[in-house]
Amino acid sequence: MQPESSSMTSPECVGILRIFTNQFPEAKITSFLVLEEVPPILLIAIGLDNGSIYCIKGDIARERITRFKLQVENNQSDKTLSAVTGLGFKVDGQSLQLFAVTPSSVSLFSLHNQPPRRQTLDQIGCGVNSVAMSERSELIIGRPEAVYFYEVDGRGPCWAFEGEKKLLGWFRGYLLCVIADQRTGKHTFNIYDLKNRLIAHSALVKEVSHLLYEWGNIILIMNDKSALCIGEKDMESKLDMLFKKNLYTVAINLVQTQQADAAATAEVLRKYGDHLYSKQDYDESMAQYILTIGHLEPSYVIQKFLDAQRIYNLTNYLEKLHEKGLASKDHTTLLLNCYTKLKDVEKLNLFIKSDDSIGELKFDVETAIRVCRAANYHEHAMYVAKKAGRHEWYLKILLEDLGSYEEALEYISSLESSQAGMTIKEYGKILIEHKPVETIQILIRLCTEDGDRGRSNGVYMSMLPSPVDFLSIFIHHPQSLMDFLEKYTNKVNDSPAQVEIHNTLLELYISNELNFPSMSQVNDGGNYLNGVSAKTMSAQSNGNTANHKSSAKGKDLLERHKKGLHLLKSAWPPETEHPLYDVDLAIILCEMNAFKDGLLYLYEKMKLYKEVIACYMQAHDHEGLIACCKRLGDSVKGGDPSLWADVLKYFGELGEDCSKEVKEVLTYIERDDILPPIIVLQTLSRNPCLTLSVIKDYIARKLERESKMIEEDRQAIEKYQEDTLSMRKEIQDLRTNARIFQLSKCTACTFTLDLPAVHFMCMHSFHLRCLGDNEKECPECAPEYRSVLEIKRNLEQNSKDQDRFFHQVKSSKDGFSVIAEYFGKGIISKISNGSTSGPRSGTASSTSGF
Repeated sequence: MQPESSSMTSPECVGILRIFTNQFPEAKITSFLVLEEVPPILLIAIGLDNGSIYCIKGDIARERITRFKLQVENNQSDKTLSAVTGLGFKVDGQSLQLFAVTPSSVSLFSLHNQPPRRQTLDQIGCGVNSVAMSERSELIIGRPEAVYFYEVDGRGPCWAFEGEKKLLGWFRGYLLCVIADQRTGKHTFNIYDLKNRLIAHSALVKEVSHLLYEWGNIILIMNDKSALCIGEKDMESKLDMLFKKNLYTVAINLVQTQQADAAATAEVLRKYGDHLYSKQDYDESMAQYILTIGHLEPSYVIQKFLDAQRIYNLTNYLEKLHEKGLASKDHTTLLLNCYTKLKDVEKLNLFIKSDDSIGELKFDVETAIRVCRAANYHEHAMYVAKKAGRHEWYLKILLEDLGSYEEALEYISSLESSQAGMTIKEYGKILIEHKPVETIQILIRLCTEDGDRGRSNGVYMSMLPSPVDFLSIFIHHPQSLMDFLEKYTNKVNDSPAQVEIHNTLLELYISNELNFPSMSQVNDGGNYLNGVSAKTMSAQSNGNTANHKSSAKGKDLLERHKKGLHLLKSAWPPETEHPLYDVDLAIILCEMNAFKDGLLYLYEKMKLYKEVIACYMQAHDHEGLIACCKRLGDSVKGGDPSLWADVLKYFGELGEDCSKEVKEVLTYIERDDILPPIIVLQTLSRNPCLTLSVIKDYIARKLERESKMIEEDRQAIEKYQEDTLSMRKEIQDLRTNARIFQLSKCTACTFTLDLPAVHFMCMHSFHLRCLGDNEKECPECAPEYRSVLEIKRNLEQNSKDQDRFFHQVKSSKDGFSVIAEYFGKGIISKISNGSTSGPRSGTASSTSGF
């Protein structure tokens, strides 16, 4: 390499290699070629006019070389036809081949073989300077009639360029030719773009001696030592020039062969499409626009063909857009509208029902369904919905557009449980209105999973849909709701939503009004109304219909109330404290709908006995009231005897003659001693319809009993007074007089009493040895004495337990007797020091006393 310097400086010679030797005799050199195999190894091929090729291979600088000779076939008739006019190397991996051209032949030497093997490719050749190698290692030779290309297996394509080829070259995919015109003698330099089949450049030149390529340019050196430098224009300039000449196909081929990016290619295609569109060649312009998909905004193309009303071309473009997966919802809408306007069912089928369309999501499913529905292509819309798994759309079409309720139910039955549940929640109202029985069957199967009942446990049941989730679909059909819940409860006894289900059923059973369907009119009445006027017949028919409706309604209400009462009882087992429904809600429902039987059962179950008898009082059911009190007012069976007092008060304020009932009530009040006679008299005195004869016998018996009790109490008082007097006398005697002990036997061992002996004041005597360590109390009297002390201690302790005292007073039939008993036992007769203010404050002190 020569560094940059003045052009007058001569290059330095670093070495001289002799070509001709004794073994390689001298001849005229006609061609020369160098190949750098692996630096610094060079392969030099020198063609001679005698048909020989001298090859020198090795490190030239160090003169480590080998020489060998190749011989092209000699032409014995004309030696000039044997000169080697051109050489060309072809390297393919480990294979190395050498093309050799003479005026009469084209040969190929395989240098990787030892010795090198020669193969004749053609029996025609060319002159000097008319040989070149393409970038694909093809041999190019120029002859007057054409330019020929050769591969290792023979002649390839040829290009018919007339004229003598003075010089031939290859540069960046272009074929370079200097052609001499035989008629005019002028030389023309042409640059051919063979891929695009065009002459990229053409110019008249002087006689050219050398053709070179350097610095990205083509350099022609003339015989007169002048030089012509030719450079290639940039891509944009090329395209602008082609666009001005309307050579759009050339421009497209150019950007494709130059491997330009896709966006640049799309821009050329767009301009070509615009050009064709301006010439109203809509089919060809659309073909160009389709090639721009992915780079050109679709709205640009769509707007053009909407304006031109070229719906066929627009359909084609939209189809391609969907095939490449670049379509939006609006594009899908537009394409389907095109199909429907064209009424092209075949293409619509192909678009909708193609096997891979939905799987690859080539269009928006919801948009396709919506457009097909709007155009009344319901079958296509259903197909898309079903294949895409959009069950809600499929059912919407069946129910809202087609009214195919049975088919909709079959489709829901084929879905998985979760999907079926979701669809029924959305469309259940319509299904219940038209197909209640079938819909309920599907719901029962969903909520109970009949096929898997073998593993019906609590955990599994909690995973199933709950009937409560579907209550909203029965909003206008309570009768169907009642049927559904009844069937469910018959199948499932351990549902997690049992309480909510029972609450709903109770509301349906107990409510007085349901939305019943209109009853059918009475038919075939004319046979019985012959001779009656048409007006009378109509009136009687309407009357019979109304009566029939009322009768059916009443019968149904009784039946529902019967079911309601049964549910109230069955859902509250005796062994459980709380029922399987909301008690408060049940009471409200019974009160709102005047369901007496249910209300009575609930009050009685909750031990609200006063509310029970209040129901009978409100209904003026005296017989039921007394029967209820007999059942609930028996204290032996855990009843509340005070109910009789409330019943007596009710009859006392009734304001009508109820002597029979009052006498029966007084019988039980007297039997259980519930009220004092004075309270009875005061209560009944408020009823002006009652006479004294009603309570005459009761008062007489009470007075007699009271008199007897007074006599018994007087006798008891006299006895207690005598006992008290005797005790006081004995105490005085013990304090003042001596006691004489005359027992001769030990009370414990009954042996003769001898000393030492112990005598107690209770007149018991013991041996000292029989007493043991306890000498201070009599073993015989000590237990009784200790029990007395224990009683006394308990009484003193009870005096501090004021809650117990008040509880006994409240729960006792006669509270005064409890207070009297406390005074009699001396429990509240003692008042601690400083606690006298206790009773006034109304609170109990921490010490004994009140």
